[in-house]
Amino acid sequence: MIDPRKPWFDEAAGPLVRPFAVTRGRTRSVRPDLGMLTQVMTTQVEPDLRRLEPEYREIVRLCERPQSIAEISARLHLVLMVAKILVGDLIADGYLVFRTAAEDPSTDIDMLWAVLNGIRKL
Repeated sequence: MIDPRKPWFDEAAGPLVRPFAVTRGRTRSVRPDLGMLTQVMTTQVEPDLRRLEPEYREIVRLCERPQSIAEISARLHLVLMVAKILVGDLIADGYLVFRTAAEDPSTDIDMLWAVLNGIRKL
């Protein structure tokens, strides 16, 4: 049994706040066009956030330099969808700007044929 007199600082305790609580139950971002490779960056130096949750502050702090949503998710130990939802909120509030990643070249059939032909020439 857990001793209620001991604080929970142990990493083995796991997250004390579940992802759905961080997003207030939302499962979709207000920005469906955000991908895991989308680059985001703050629009202001030390903005005055109206959101009080620590995750929002950490995202803004991280995004002083361009970061992908995947990097934000990893650095804050958040599920990718949770990171997308929080980043979408900050974009909607005007604290972040984003740039979508270039189209994935692995899905371009002409690019794949050119790579295959180049390999055959070797």
